[in-house]
Amino acid sequence: MNSSPVSSEKKQTALSVLRMAFPFTVPVLFGYLAIGIPFGLTLTKAGYPWWLAPIMSLTMYAGAGQYIAIGLFTAGVPLSGMLITMLMVNIRHIVYGVSLIEKFKTAGKWKPYLIFALTDETYALLTGVKPPEISNQGDFYGAIALLDQSYWVIGSTVGALAGTLIPFSFEGIDFALTSLFTVLLIDQLRRTRDILPVAIGFVCAVLALIFAGPENMLIIALVSALAVLALFRGRSK
Repeated sequence: MNSSPVSSEKKQTALSVLRMAFPFTVPVLFGYLAIGIPFGLTLTKAGYPWWLAPIMSLTMYAGAGQYIAIGLFTAGVPLSGMLITMLMVNIRHIVYGVSLIEKFKTAGKWKPYLIFALTDETYALLTGVKPPEISNQGDFYGAIALLDQSYWVIGSTVGALAGTLIPFSFEGIDFALTSLFTVLLIDQLRRTRDILPVAIGFVCAVLALIFAGPENMLIIALVSALAVLALFRGRSK
């Protein structure tokens, strides 16, 4: 008697899925440690307790947003102002979510968490990595998101615990995030060998920078790049 394709696939334990996902997340591991530790240091330097770092990283998990939140807390900005600021900083995630609607349909129990944990780096991995042949690919996507967040939590907690005990220069930290995106881009190109999205994204980013300026370019570049890419993909079918 023939078994169905799904039932014939080897069932994977949670640990084995994490092991499969881990190699893909190594670039994020080093990037999040490099950026998360300074966040923890910055938080404690501003006079806040160390335990606020893991709490923010577990419940907020918004990289640049968490850095900005420290300044907002210190300045005494009202809650309404914080919400508006966070919306503007993270509005690009709306575009991310739209592009992953089809993929998340098969995510099952992981779907709510994947929506919450959709950072820039996790998005790059979810769109550039080919999942292994397992019974539930949603487990693989969830493992990637879970590992990525764990790196950020660890990095921010280590930095916060170190606090004022370790002299630390913040010079060059802003380039760490750029380096991380560069590594993810190279890895995605190596796996997909598809230069079209990169070329479209580059051109749209340059045009948005010229016509909208650095303060307003992000969402314009993202929306226009996705629209142009959808147009090209539609004609190629």
